[in-house]
Amino acid sequence: MSDYILEMKNITKEFPGVKALDNVNFKVKRGEVLCLVGENGAGKSTLMKVLSGVYPHGDYTGDIVLNGETQKYSHIKDSEKAGIAIIYQELALIPELSVYENIFLGNEIKSGSLINWNETIIRAREVLEKVGLDVNPDTPIKELGVGKQQLVEIAKQLAKDVKLLILDEPTAALNEDDSANLLEIIKELQKQGISCIMISHKLNEVMEVANTVTILRDGQTVATIDRRERELDEDEVVKLMVGRELTNRYPERNVEIGETMIEVKNWEAFDHTGKQIIKDSSFYARKGEIIGIAGLMGSGRTELAMSIFGRSHGGKVSGELILKGENIELHTPKEAIEKGLNYLTEDRKEKGLILIQDIKSNISISSLKDITHNNVINSNEEIKNAEYYRGAMKIKTPSIEQKVMNLSGGNQQKVALSKCIITDPDVLIVDEPTRGIDVGAKYEIYNIMNEFVAKGKTIIMISSELPEIIGMSDRVYVMHESKLVAEVSKENMHQEEIMRHSIGQGGN
Repeated sequence: MSDYILEMKNITKEFPGVKALDNVNFKVKRGEVLCLVGENGAGKSTLMKVLSGVYPHGDYTGDIVLNGETQKYSHIKDSEKAGIAIIYQELALIPELSVYENIFLGNEIKSGSLINWNETIIRAREVLEKVGLDVNPDTPIKELGVGKQQLVEIAKQLAKDVKLLILDEPTAALNEDDSANLLEIIKELQKQGISCIMISHKLNEVMEVANTVTILRDGQTVATIDRRERELDEDEVVKLMVGRELTNRYPERNVEIGETMIEVKNWEAFDHTGKQIIKDSSFYARKGEIIGIAGLMGSGRTELAMSIFGRSHGGKVSGELILKGENIELHTPKEAIEKGLNYLTEDRKEKGLILIQDIKSNISISSLKDITHNNVINSNEEIKNAEYYRGAMKIKTPSIEQKVMNLSGGNQQKVALSKCIITDPDVLIVDEPTRGIDVGAKYEIYNIMNEFVAKGKTIIMISSELPEIIGMSDRVYVMHESKLVAEVSKENMHQEEIMRHSIGQGGN
């Protein structure tokens, strides 16, 4: 028997005008964790879609060999029957259904023509134990945090007798504790004999769990390194990914800090049910400054930002909002944008972009009033603006007519940023600005942020990645249980200090 559970040989996949995969060779040993890394657009997701049958046999050239047998999948169901399961960033769970109903949805245990619910619950408990999740199988999914939902998704795949598990950015939406727990689960699955492929941009996590690392660049395999045979560090992985040295992950910024641009005093917000979501919080930010807002998931960071941004979250607010010395009240996002305040959402796919529309339309949608006369859009101006941001943001695309859904995550984020910056805000709130994008694209996003504040503008950055908070911020505010509880200066900015305040141990 071969040492390899999977071999993908000479895989080539083309889209109109783009060769996404170019003669890729990819192997996974039995019982190992292989991490697949590369910049956005390198071909990682495309390769996994070929493997899982999303792109059926005939849509690509090359061979897939699983357990010594050549596979010709016509549908994702074919790969599942062969023992391959893939878990995407967007979890495929139904919030209103119970844990056990989700685990066996589409894979029901039947006695004759009826579902055997007793056996379903027994089996659900067995797979939940495999992933270390101690919850009542009757619990509705919507009552679980995102970390536990991720484990339910893994349990769902294990119920199908999976032999090869693919995880696409599994920790992208998780906090540090849930991420650490998930990595331990991956190690435990390996002990159970399950081979895992993990796609991740978080290189510290790659270094923790990977036995082997395969790097893709521009649709080609540039290296496969077995860490059991030789040392491998993050710097080497970055160099292989981007094709150049990237010694400083956070570009230097020498900007003159000016007077206060925005000040929020004694801010409180309530949602539409009357529940308080922000408690007595105050902060300020100056021209040329990037301030970070740190805190655990659920601490209220996004709620704070959205309540300030025209009450886009929160039906009732109180406190003072002062922008450029003027006391203002904002009741809608439209009013916020008109006053010089804009917000980049953490969820670009669901809330930040219209995926089925093209780049040009997405960039212009927030500034149509500037290019519209008598309710008719000036197409020439729209094209001119889109081409400008395509170049300025280094959006990799053959045309501004390309649909946003066909762009890589990093390029989608650049389109979302363009949509915000085209409104010429004085203050830009960026919520998880580099979530789910690679180190090369992150560096480009950081440069865009630096160029923005160099013009005398202000950025408020929410991020769950403490190295990013520290690397990019001039000052940091920390949230805990819906309240800003601390301000951390540049001199005191280290992970331990921020984390102490995040968990409520910062003292007075």
